Amino acid sequence: MIAFILADLRRFWSGALAVVVLIALSVALSVTVTLQERAVRLGSARAAEKFDLLVGAAGSETQLALSAVFLQPAPLPLMEGAVLSRLANDPRVELAAPVGFGDSAYGHPIVGTTTALISSLSPSLAQGAMFSRLGEAVVGFDVALSTGAEIKPMHGTAETGGETHTAIAYKVTGRMAPTGTAWDRAILVPIRAVWQLHDMHGEDDHHDHDGEEADAHGAEPRERAEGHEHAHGHVDADAPLDEHFDAQTPGVPAVLVKPKTIADAYRLRQEYRTGTTLGVFPAEVLTRLYATLGDARSLLLAIALGTQAIVIAAIVLVTIMHVGSRRRQIGALRALGTPVRSIVALVWGELFILFAAGIALGIALGYIAALVISARLAASTAVRLPVGFSFDDLWLVGGFAAVAAIISIVPAFSALRSSPAAALRA
Repeated sequence: MIAFILADLRRFWSGALAVVVLIALSVALSVTVTLQERAVRLGSARAAEKFDLLVGAAGSETQLALSAVFLQPAPLPLMEGAVLSRLANDPRVELAAPVGFGDSAYGHPIVGTTTALISSLSPSLAQGAMFSRLGEAVVGFDVALSTGAEIKPMHGTAETGGETHTAIAYKVTGRMAPTGTAWDRAILVPIRAVWQLHDMHGEDDHHDHDGEEADAHGAEPRERAEGHEHAHGHVDADAPLDEHFDAQTPGVPAVLVKPKTIADAYRLRQEYRTGTTLGVFPAEVLTRLYATLGDARSLLLAIALGTQAIVIAAIVLVTIMHVGSRRRQIGALRALGTPVRSIVALVWGELFILFAAGIALGIALGYIAALVISARLAASTAVRLPVGFSFDDLWLVGGFAAVAAIISIVPAFSALRSSPAAALRA
């Protein structure tokens, strides 16, 4: 029986190949959507788990999380530096690290922060040492700069016509170990160097711009207003590192906080959800984004299933026509005494083999497509997106196989509609 089926498929190999390709493409769409949605969800969750609590100026929770955790460019309002001082000296806080944005170099964002945050992200450096002076920098694992390289910061980005700062050139002293987050593509420098470079002088200076938004990732608003005529501050590159923050600390767009206990985390979030500040758990923000992503996934899967239904209907119609053209052959087999079940199995087996081959090829194509998409996203965001199958995917494959088995019966029984004598006369 199997030999007869395979011989018959070889006779009509071009039509069989077209059927397999159509099924494979429709299945690949569903597999790609399922795997990619899971990869984005797992990858972003792993990236956000390193950040327990974010505190920023009142505004959009989603934008605060995307900017501080995933380093996505966006204008964020500045928060009073006194908030950073209070968090840094709060006994409930294990780590309070400011982040300052606005500059870039070689296509990578330059982030002003502290050695404590770098140690939290990368407990041990992959290469070199931590920065200890204002003119030094530590690069993320994916930044293609070696130890000792010179970095000239640019205000904004090259794409937006940014201007290169002349007041400082950072020297790379170390490289972080891979973190699987967007910070693997970042250049980390002392936050005080960023403040001095952008001529930010603390509380009084910040009050002059109360209510204004920070440029890009948090650069001082008055620089944005002056276009390319930036008010470059003087930076003493050889000055020793000072990570003490007080009430006169300049404004910052966000502070990454690591509370000592879960209870402390909830208390701090509630305490800083005021009219001027915003405390958020990145994981909660991502949960809301996942809900939106889940809606998009449902829509794409519905489209994929609709496409599969159309493909299956077309294949069934073509198969029925193909069976009709073989009525004389089937009639001869019945006249020779071939059991009905054998004829049904023959026709059913041919179509089911085509479906099975298409499903297998579609799963492989969907997996490869998800790998390619994830690799491209990881290259631009540095967030690792793990692509893989789970136990739940067996239900998806089983569903495909069950539908294929049921659909294949239709042409099989259509072959028995006419008597052997009528089939031979046709």
